[in-house]
Amino acid sequence: MLICIDYESETPIYLQIRNQIVMGIADGELSEGEKLPTIRSLANDLGVNMMTVSKAYQLLKAESFIYGDRRNGVTVKKPPESPKSLSTQSLENLKLVATDAKLAGLSLEDFILTCKSIYEKEDAQ
Repeated sequence: MLICIDYESETPIYLQIRNQIVMGIADGELSEGEKLPTIRSLANDLGVNMMTVSKAYQLLKAESFIYGDRRNGVTVKKPPESPKSLSTQSLENLKLVATDAKLAGLSLEDFILTCKSIYEKEDAQ
């Protein structure tokens, strides 16, 4: 999986890394048991500080998307099975997107159709 960082983005780099790994898991690009690069290796590849990658990995571990130990490195976990609800952070993100859509003049119906097309596109991949 290729991680691309937008150095001009307002989104912190550690969140860009986290988000792209989560999307890779959701898209099936990363499967359960697949090893991720070491912190040092990924930091070198992306040209970022090791602490930035470490912060992304810590967040992914806390969210149960990955696990790791010193001998085997970092590995993708089976996606967590949880109640069909969004995390507090995801709800905040969705609220921001919905607000942006509202300010851009999208009707609720158009917003829902846009969300549905993105959701179905992700399922098709």
